[in-house]
Amino acid sequence: SVVRAAPAAGDRHLGVGVDIMTTAMLSRSAVAALVSSRVSRGDRGASGARTTIPPPPRRGRGLGARRLPATPRAVGGVASPEEGKQKAAPADATSKAKALKPKSAVVAAALAAVAAEAPVVDAPEDAAIAVVDAPSSSSSSSSNSRGVASLRASVNSPSRRARASSPNPLLSADIARRDVTTKALPRLTRLEKNGRFPVLFYAPEMKALAEKIVEEDIEGGTAVELGSIDWRTFPDGFPNLFVNDAHGVRDRHVAFLASFHSPEVIFEQISVIYSLPKMFVASFTLILPFFPTGTSERVEREGEIATAVTLARILSKIPLSRGGPCSTLIFDIHALQERFYFGDNILPYFESGIPLLLNRIAELDDADNIVIAYPDEGARKRFGVFFKSYEEVVCTKVRDGEKRLVKLKEGEPAGRHVIIVDDLVQSGGTLIECQKLLSRLGAMKVSAYVTHGVFPNASWKRFTASSGAGGQGFYKFWLTDSCPGTAENVSGVAPFEILSLARPIAEALQV
Repeated sequence: SVVRAAPAAGDRHLGVGVDIMTTAMLSRSAVAALVSSRVSRGDRGASGARTTIPPPPRRGRGLGARRLPATPRAVGGVASPEEGKQKAAPADATSKAKALKPKSAVVAAALAAVAAEAPVVDAPEDAAIAVVDAPSSSSSSSSNSRGVASLRASVNSPSRRARASSPNPLLSADIARRDVTTKALPRLTRLEKNGRFPVLFYAPEMKALAEKIVEEDIEGGTAVELGSIDWRTFPDGFPNLFVNDAHGVRDRHVAFLASFHSPEVIFEQISVIYSLPKMFVASFTLILPFFPTGTSERVEREGEIATAVTLARILSKIPLSRGGPCSTLIFDIHALQERFYFGDNILPYFESGIPLLLNRIAELDDADNIVIAYPDEGARKRFGVFFKSYEEVVCTKVRDGEKRLVKLKEGEPAGRHVIIVDDLVQSGGTLIECQKLLSRLGAMKVSAYVTHGVFPNASWKRFTASSGAGGQGFYKFWLTDSCPGTAENVSGVAPFEILSLARPIAEALQV
């Protein structure tokens, strides 16, 4: 509080201007006394006219302008010379105090005493007490003494000093709540802020593949760092999702390993996919090993719906990250022309699992006796570019009434290890018919490779030795872990063998 006592020369009233900037250092009684003195700052002169002392005018503009000494002004006009004589100032401060009414005298005496004798009060930086131009002596009346003691006691009390020097617990708590740095946040998964490798989040079904990706040794070190998501549901069944350590992924390259193996899980994963790019990440990559609606890419008669277009449009709405559009890694999409179903906000990157098969073929004992077979002309066009150094066998499907038969179109399988190659398998009926045909034509061994083992309704069991369903004639059946449920079910079951996509994914994620 800044208190100024500035009596004007020639005025028998003491002009007291009180500017309250903070009440931290004044008690209620002191504030009430000062306010009451401002309210009663006018008195009646000898002529009976009531004179008032307005607030001192400011010199200059702004909050920091200095106040000028106040001058008396008569209400209703300018004071006469006779009234000016009657308003001559007393000779000293003591006589001036006697000329005041009791309340004004008490305040004047208190201000004078504080200015002359009061010790300096320890106050916070934003609070101060200053007494300017106060009278140098105080009244000797008992009321004046009580006023001085009250003001001095309120200003210099030990409790007030302690409150001024001690930190405000509420303010401290507020500062703590405003601390939003990474160190102040709970870390459920500790991410290295300056890590040079991307952060990989994953759908629950893809945990095994995600852990294999982390174990891959790329350029003498790990390829990615795993992030975590809490996958929960509300009582009504809708997803309740939470990305752990969202602040830790800022300025990091982020990827999400998705699995759209069932329509029931697409919504919750899309919710995460749409949210991650908005977490101030450097870039965002979606890894979708299997594009499930790829086989529904065309319309042959009016009324059919190409759901491959629908899913491509959904993915094309993924928000932009700081690095630009989302990059999407898809393995062996059913038809390459499906790249044109995606919009400009997504960058589809089509990779293949065939290099995994080529590496595995090189390890076989009869690697020099391999023939590659295709179940139809479409598969030949799709994968023939990978097997230019191998002999080929092409099968075809023909209709015989209500039946669809597989016949040999070209090639010679006799005495060879024939490997049938296709992008995916559903029930496996076509593969079984091809195997039977090739065996009748003299093939020594028949194996199969598909990138995506969909196998709805556990149809993979048709190929096991104990099923008796006609699929027991395969020497090897290779497939990737793009469909996590199938990979888990057939692991360790003959004739199946898993060729993991962990290595090509880890290499694709290098930045």
